[in-house]
Amino acid sequence: MILGIQRSVSIDQAGLRDVTAPFFSHAWEQRKLSEVVNVRSGMDYKHLSEGDIPVYGTGGYMLSVDKALSYSEDAIGIGRKGTIDKPYLLRAPFWTVDTLFYAVPRDKSDLDFIHAVFQRIDWKQKDESTGVPSLSKRTINAVNVITPDEAEQHQIGAFFASLDDLITLHQRKQLNI
Repeated sequence: MILGIQRSVSIDQAGLRDVTAPFFSHAWEQRKLSEVVNVRSGMDYKHLSEGDIPVYGTGGYMLSVDKALSYSEDAIGIGRKGTIDKPYLLRAPFWTVDTLFYAVPRDKSDLDFIHAVFQRIDWKQKDESTGVPSLSKRTINAVNVITPDEAEQHQIGAFFASLDDLITLHQRKQLNI
């Protein structure tokens, strides 16, 4: 099972044939996360002025400032200290504090697919601390993942993004009841 999508197998006249969702090509490769994303460090924001750029920490949105660490690249936020097991999407422009890494997909890596991969990693198992949960770039970069080609990543990522949107829609409906 890959990302919760199960493959099915059927037998036809020619023998055993693998039947999968139409976007699987069987060309999935194992890679280190360092080959898939560029993990960057957040920075202190206190020297910045109030503005329209959201600042994120491990717990999510904090406030808004006048400058961004990323003006055009969307990313995945992953905690360096504290909440290390709740990666979330960051839409540019944004700023992240020094306790939050942001992982920018490299060429041929789809943001929504990589976000789904990040959601499936047991980050608590990779905790490097004896106190406050902690991750390092080295640890994140060393994680092995399996990825298909870019076109399949895009289709799978879009599928999971649409599920996330649907879940959010239903949660909002419940709040309005």
